[in-house]
Amino acid sequence: MDSDGKQLGILSRQEALNLAAEQELDLVEISPNANPPVVKIVDWGKYNYQKTKQQQANKRNVKATDLKQMRSGLKIGDHDLEVKMRKVSGFLEDGHKVKITLVFRGRELAHKDIGFKLAERIINDFGDAIAVDQQPQLAGKQLTFVIRGTGKPVAKHHEHEAEQSSSEPSQGETTPPTTSTKESTGTESN
Repeated sequence: MDSDGKQLGILSRQEALNLAAEQELDLVEISPNANPPVVKIVDWGKYNYQKTKQQQANKRNVKATDLKQMRSGLKIGDHDLEVKMRKVSGFLEDGHKVKITLVFRGRELAHKDIGFKLAERIINDFGDAIAVDQQPQLAGKQLTFVIRGTGKPVAKHHEHEAEQSSSEPSQGETTPPTTSTKESTGTESN
């Protein structure tokens, strides 16, 4: 190829060098493994500068994905779990993978099924907004799994929980009695 990108056909090595010398440009080998090798007549300084700029632009466009980690115990409360999952949602929206580690303490190892149920609950809460890269695995005293976002919006955990708590009382709450405030005990006191 010449400096304009026009095909010159198959030339001998000497003919290609002579053409480059006539134009006061350089002969650069583009594809050495091709048969015959592909070369281009270019200004080497300009060619190298453009190639470097293109590599820098490619690096800027590539988003680095980190592996973030979130740790939790098995006896985590609903609100604490909700807060941690909101943080995980932020990581997923930023394009990161998240390694979730559930730590077993003391005799909790006797109840491995609780850890797997908690892992399943976390995965189900995110629904189709995530993909599980590594299924839950127990290694020593830790149950770990890795998730990543699928590009679908992650459900907001705090809004979902707020809707549930406003419509029905939680386990610790009692509803006020619907009967009248005056109790009838059969005796009247003045």
